[in-house]
Amino acid sequence: MSSQSAPNPKMKAVVRDRYGSPAVVAMVEIDRPEPDDDQLLVRVRAASVNRADWYSMTGLPLVSRPTQGLRKPKERRLGTDYAGVVEAVGKNVTGFRPGDEVFGGRSGALAEYVCARYDRAVVLKPATVSFEQAAAVPVAAITALQGLRDKGRLQTGQQVLINGASGGVGTFAVQIAKALGAQVTAVCGPRGVEVARAIGADHVVDYTREDFTRLDRRFDLMLDIAGTRPWRRMRRMLAPRATVVVIGGPKANRWLGPIGHVIGVRLGGLVGRRTTKFFIASLNRSDMETLGDLLAAGRIVPVIDRRFPLADAAEAFRYAGDGHPQGKIVITI
Repeated sequence: MSSQSAPNPKMKAVVRDRYGSPAVVAMVEIDRPEPDDDQLLVRVRAASVNRADWYSMTGLPLVSRPTQGLRKPKERRLGTDYAGVVEAVGKNVTGFRPGDEVFGGRSGALAEYVCARYDRAVVLKPATVSFEQAAAVPVAAITALQGLRDKGRLQTGQQVLINGASGGVGTFAVQIAKALGAQVTAVCGPRGVEVARAIGADHVVDYTREDFTRLDRRFDLMLDIAGTRPWRRMRRMLAPRATVVVIGGPKANRWLGPIGHVIGVRLGGLVGRRTTKFFIASLNRSDMETLGDLLAAGRIVPVIDRRFPLADAAEAFRYAGDGHPQGKIVITI
């Protein structure tokens, strides 16, 4: 009698096999990953969608194709942010055990399971925070934290302007800037005004009613998430030694996407004493622990716009592209 090996356990995951609109997004059944000696196997309970996931789906801007895959994606699976329960650990893993509730970031997170290295961007979830709230945190909050603290070198008492304050990164940026002792002016659309006020912004500007570049205040630090104003207009409201940290910009340009805006601001900042910076956030355990502490203390509270089940991931991506979310879009699993 011949013996047969047991079939690999399966799981549902969100993938796209070609670049395009949300129509290319599908939920399929694939092999469940198995943790190696340095990994945790996490049963995902919630995940979230970031702007970077949208770019990964579309394959835009085209300048990014050499790293993403020229004709088709190198990696099928989508998503980065997740929160869930540890099901198994490798023999070298310390600090985690089965049953622990965790959150973190790694590629392919829009799935029922992920494997994550225990020494990378995964930490214990505060007991007072839901899986959905925790899943909204990693990429957006770490971008806000690193932009304000590391690149902007925010100091207590500084005047900080956040352009794009009601989106995923923006809602965390308002709260983190306040936690670091800043006076915060939030710029957003009319739908985001009450959100910005609720999360602690000292001043809120509705850009459809007021041009924030003509405010009578001067700002020490600007976090430019929306990328809606060119440098020549931004500099009007900057203090003489201000810092501008550019995180995003318009996505309409197929070749450059937000990079065109980044280049424009960087070139403008070459003249004078103002500093301009651009960066891409780096997921790491230390900063995830900092965010966990802020969550546990109630210093940051994730803002969730809408929730979608995993089977409706394509609709979640469609909303992310068209709906100007106020806060984060969460996928429940």
